[in-house]
Amino acid sequence: MLVLGFESSCDETGVALVKVPEQGAPQLLAQALHSQISMHQAYGGVVPELASRDHIRRVLPLTREVLSQAQVSLQDVDVIAYTQGPGLAGALLVGAGVAVALAAALEKPTLGIHHLEGHLLSPFLSADAPEFPFVALLVSGGHTQLMRVTEVGHYEILGETIDDAAGEAFDKSAKLLGLPYPGGPHLAKLALSGDALAFTLPRPLLHSGKPDFSFAGLKTAVLTQVKRLGDSPSDQQKADLAAATQAAIVEVLVKKSMLALKQTGLKRLVVAGGVGANSLLREQLNAACAKRGVRVHYPELSLCTDNGAMIAMAAAMRLQRGVATLQPGQAGAGGFEVRPRWPLDMRVA
Repeated sequence: MLVLGFESSCDETGVALVKVPEQGAPQLLAQALHSQISMHQAYGGVVPELASRDHIRRVLPLTREVLSQAQVSLQDVDVIAYTQGPGLAGALLVGAGVAVALAAALEKPTLGIHHLEGHLLSPFLSADAPEFPFVALLVSGGHTQLMRVTEVGHYEILGETIDDAAGEAFDKSAKLLGLPYPGGPHLAKLALSGDALAFTLPRPLLHSGKPDFSFAGLKTAVLTQVKRLGDSPSDQQKADLAAATQAAIVEVLVKKSMLALKQTGLKRLVVAGGVGANSLLREQLNAACAKRGVRVHYPELSLCTDNGAMIAMAAAMRLQRGVATLQPGQAGAGGFEVRPRWPLDMRVA
C-alpha cells in the first residue's frame, strides 16, 4: 500500500510517499519540502494570506517531484493523507483541497491527519525508532505539551503550556534582541558565544510539582533586560542574554519531562517538534535520561520542522494498526473539513 501525504498547516509545503508493507515498519520512499522562511522574513513572521498563496504554487510541483523520486504514478497511490489541523485555516485548506480533489479524480480514499500526531510519530522514521508506550514532549512554535502515548491514537495530556509555547519564547525573545525571523535558531546560534550566567532570568512553574509550562513571564523578563541594556547593547551582552534565555527554557523543558517520566513510571521519552532540534535541549535531555536509565528518541534533524513525511507516516501507522477512518474519494462524496483548532487528546482511535 502506498500513502501520499500533504502538509500545509503553516509556512512549509511538504509532500511525501510512504509504503505500508504487510509486515514490518512503514518505509519513507520519497519526500519534498519547500520552506517559506525567506518570503516571511521581510514581515518578521508568517503572513497567513501569503502562506496560503505560496502553498498553492508549490504543492503540485512538489507532488510531481515526489512521484518522480519514487518512480511511481498517481494511479499507484492507494490512500491520500493530508493535515486536517490544527494550523492556519487558509493554509490547511490548500493541502486538504488538493488531497481531496486528487482522491476524487483517482477514486481513492483520503485520511485527515492531526498535525501534532504527525510530529509525535515522526521519530518512527528514524533509525532508532521508539516503542510504545512512552512519554512525549511535543515542543514547537505553537505547542508545548507532555503526553502519555499508549499506542497510535491513544494520547493523554499530562501537562501543557498555560500561555506561550517554548518556541514562541525563543522567537519572541530573539525578536527583542533584534534577530531575524525565524528567531529560535538565530538565538541558539548567538547563545553559543554567550555566558548563560550573566543574566538571571525566571523559570516559571519550575517547582510547581506539575508538568505544566509557562513562558510568558520569561519573555517579559527578557524585555526588561533589553530595556536596561539601552539602545546600543554590545554584541557580548546580546550573546549573554541569548544564552541565559535558552538556558532558562531548556531547564524548564528538561525538568518537566523528568517529572512526567517519574509520575508515569515510563522509561522512554520521545521528543518531537521544531524546538526538538535545539542542541542544548538534546544535550541536557540525553544527560538527564541517561542518569535515570531512560531511553530518549528524536526525529532526524531534517524532520523536526513541518514536513509531509510525518503526515504520510502517521497515516501509514494508523492504517497498519486498523485505526484509520478513511473517507471515500468519489466526486460529490461530501467535501472536506479542516480543523484550525484541534486538541490532540481528542484524536483517539
